[in-house]
Amino acid sequence: MNLISISAFEDNYIWVLVDDDRRCIIVDPGESAPILRAIKENGWQPEAILLTHHHNDHVGGVPDLLAQFPHLVVYGPKETQNKGTTQVVEEGKNVFILGYEFSVIATPGHTSGHICFYRKPYLFCGDTLFSGGCGRLFEGSPAQMYQSLQKINALPDDTVICCAHEYTLGNMKFAASLLPDDLAIQDYYQKVKELRAKNQNTLPVILKNERKINVFLRTDDTDLINKISQETNLQQPEERFAWLRSKKDNFR
Repeated sequence: MNLISISAFEDNYIWVLVDDDRRCIIVDPGESAPILRAIKENGWQPEAILLTHHHNDHVGGVPDLLAQFPHLVVYGPKETQNKGTTQVVEEGKNVFILGYEFSVIATPGHTSGHICFYRKPYLFCGDTLFSGGCGRLFEGSPAQMYQSLQKINALPDDTVICCAHEYTLGNMKFAASLLPDDLAIQDYYQKVKELRAKNQNTLPVILKNERKINVFLRTDDTDLINKISQETNLQQPEERFAWLRSKKDNFR
């Protein structure tokens, strides 16, 4: 399967997996125009849609796609039932499409019913994990999001993280402000600045590398703990995650 990203809105990515017969799986189509254009230009045959959560910038294109391709099966969590989902899925209920098996991983936090789809090496994580960051907590708790990120962090090193937004530059600016002496963070921040100056994508990313530069995956890291302890004494990684998320929410 070939992985392709299609830009949507200002900073969204619609991910597409295409096989050798040009059959494709579409992930989180927030708007229909760019994906319908790509389908026509490339001669793709859509077979299924995967939805990670109910926010409109991830599901808004579903009605138009179903109008054009009424045979499409739409897989999503319960919270997407009124967004076009035809097959509700949850953790433990794997999805089989085009001969490939996708594991469903429950990752509440950004929304209460958020899920990810994993088919080695690809992880379609919606708004749970971003490069250098993680999703805002609109419906879930910090503890839930922390546990969701732990699930992702337990995947193999070579996992290809397919995030839904181009938020890397802002995330790395935050990380660099927290740990100005961290060479991995500073080097990646510089690389990301150069890519975005050329309007180039920073995604997808590899989990092995993400562990080095994403402070939300480093809540047990000594340098980060020392940084946090300058302001407050937090013993549990869930508490440190909550501190980080609050700091990021208010960072400019």
